[in-house]
Amino acid sequence: MEKTQLKLHRPICFFDLETTGINVAKDRIVEIAVLKVFPNGNKESKTWLVNPEMPIPKEVIAVHGITDEKVANEPNFKTLAPQIHALIKDADLAGFNSDRFDIPLLAEEMLRAGIDFDMKNRVSVDVQTIFHKMEKRTLGAAYQFYCQKELKNAHAAAADTLATYEVLLAQLDRYDDLENEVKWLSEFSSRKKSLDFAGFIVEDKNGAAVFSFGKHKFKKVVDVLEAEPGYYGWIMQADFPLYTKKVLTQIRVSSLNNAL
Repeated sequence: MEKTQLKLHRPICFFDLETTGINVAKDRIVEIAVLKVFPNGNKESKTWLVNPEMPIPKEVIAVHGITDEKVANEPNFKTLAPQIHALIKDADLAGFNSDRFDIPLLAEEMLRAGIDFDMKNRVSVDVQTIFHKMEKRTLGAAYQFYCQKELKNAHAAAADTLATYEVLLAQLDRYDDLENEVKWLSEFSSRKKSLDFAGFIVEDKNGAAVFSFGKHKFKKVVDVLEAEPGYYGWIMQADFPLYTKKVLTQIRVSSLNNAL
């Protein structure tokens, strides 16, 4: 059977990062691999080891095997950034869990290196999301996975509601990170459109930008910045991701222009 060819109107870069950890604002890249696929089917592959200029934690080394010694004589990201940017600047991006991790962290590193980075003129394909959407995610599958029981009378309302309740209890048993508190579970299970990669600024149901954290949680960004101008300065000085600061600045500039 002939393999499907990806239909492309422009190049697409599949990429993956190995890092010092999973904190987008603080952690650094130690390896980046890029596979660039062109519309004519040609491919270009490039891998760089990167000196993160910080120690790599032992628990992280156990995952990817990249030690401090291995990257000690490699260039830092700022040195490599122009080459990496030249490879990806005309391309869409793709990866596995890339929308939530690899792209946000790459954006941070690029902004730190003084190279402007955003996704306005490109799209991204997250293969993990396709996997999660296409594979069986029914209540019956969840009941089998979490409770090791077969859901009989599926789509009979009473059976489905009891199974759903049992699945939630089993999730609370399985995952220590889940808080057994309904308001927390509601927040955790809601899907809001994030305007920055890290999810500190999200869209409300009317499409307005709101903060998703802290004392101004769920308040409109423009209203907060108008009522408390110092809040902008605090965020810009605090340990937030650079991309979050960039998005906040764009909202602030836009609101100031509208006011004039």
